[in-house]
Amino acid sequence: MSLGQTHSHPLVVDLDGTLIASDLLIESFFNCVGRNPAALPALLFSLLRGRAHLKQAVASHAEIDASTLPYHQAILQLIDDARMEGRPVYLATASNERFAHAVADHLGSFDGLFASDKRHNLAGANKARVLVDAFGDKGFDYVGNHRHDLAIWRHAHRCHAIGLDARSLRKLNAFENVDVIEKPRHTLKIWARALRVHQYAKNVLVFLPALAAHAFHIATLAASCVAFLAFCVTASAIYLLNDMVDLSDDRLHPSKRRRPLASGALSVHSALRAIPILALGAVAACLVLPWMFSVTLAGYVALTTCYSFWLKRKMLGDVVGLALLYTARLIGGAAATGILLSEWILAFSLFVFTSLALIKRYTELLVRLDGNLPESSSRAYRKDDLMILAALAAACGTNAVTVFTLYITSDSVREMYTHPYILWILSPILLFILARALLVAHRRQMHDDPVIWALRDRTCRYAVAVSLLVVLVSI
Repeated sequence: MSLGQTHSHPLVVDLDGTLIASDLLIESFFNCVGRNPAALPALLFSLLRGRAHLKQAVASHAEIDASTLPYHQAILQLIDDARMEGRPVYLATASNERFAHAVADHLGSFDGLFASDKRHNLAGANKARVLVDAFGDKGFDYVGNHRHDLAIWRHAHRCHAIGLDARSLRKLNAFENVDVIEKPRHTLKIWARALRVHQYAKNVLVFLPALAAHAFHIATLAASCVAFLAFCVTASAIYLLNDMVDLSDDRLHPSKRRRPLASGALSVHSALRAIPILALGAVAACLVLPWMFSVTLAGYVALTTCYSFWLKRKMLGDVVGLALLYTARLIGGAAATGILLSEWILAFSLFVFTSLALIKRYTELLVRLDGNLPESSSRAYRKDDLMILAALAAACGTNAVTVFTLYITSDSVREMYTHPYILWILSPILLFILARALLVAHRRQMHDDPVIWALRDRTCRYAVAVSLLVVLVSI
């Protein structure tokens, strides 16, 4: 195919990792599987016929919103500069042609495009051959980001690289006319946000069985600490997976769009590499704990994976699933230490965390209502469900206080505490915290996660401090 001769070299721009800080194949694959897990076998079967067939199959099942993709501003500026000089600009990508057209139509900056179809995977040497046929050897400038692009830069008049690994960059510098474009690095702060380190506070629930049983031994504390670490790395791996499933929806959310994966601050490739490393950390922790902990952690992984790909789109099933995930931390702490967990504590956990999960959904709907955003495609709730969710949250919270009150009047508590009647002070404190959480959410002052809000809220911290003092006095 000949595109004609020009007086200056055309600029050819790669898409994945270059024009955008993401990979459309990975994004759309997880989007497709997340919304329809039953499509996974068909997608894997298409991979047996080659990457081009896989890309075609994924593109036929998934939609992308080109207006929300994380574009590299430096590359957009490079395109604008080329157009100001009167040079033609082309998009050349290994992504499927359906996605390429969506991006090209949105930006309106390209004179043409080259992309993969169901027969040809336009990557590496294949892309180089197509571009040389179109523009001639050394007849174009190319912008890329991957080591596979070395096969294309070898034939380019000028080589522009962004985010290239050090080894490939050394090879590229052997060429002439090389321009290296810097991009923000994956800092510890970005990784901490992606791994949700601030959410690790939830995992202190593994210490509750030991505290409730007054099992203050070094071995028990050590086992609880290992269990805590196991839940932390497991949760981080699942958060990464969940964020990849929710990318398109997160980019439409006023606060979630700033998450590292949604904003492009962290690449999906880095996230995929991190998940098995975190999983190995969890396996190592399980090796030093009783086998029942491994069973519990496996159940936690199964439930949270089910939540990510299916349950979170089921009305009320998602909030019960979240409550069970919190309860799994309690069971994990008990399994790690060999402590028999009270049925009262399990019932209390189910009610209190269902209440908090309902407040979380209530808060999300308020954000959509106030921002005049469309109904979420990844949740089963509508904005007119607000009052029902608030009522259910209040009911579950009240039930939690009731169960807790019955627990502190039980014979087992009377045997464990010297002054058990003092524990009655905890019931109004608990009722205060849960009622205040619902009111704060109603006033649009709630964090996305009520648990994190409670940890950051000064009044809640005072209430927790008073509660700890009450427990110490009653022992």
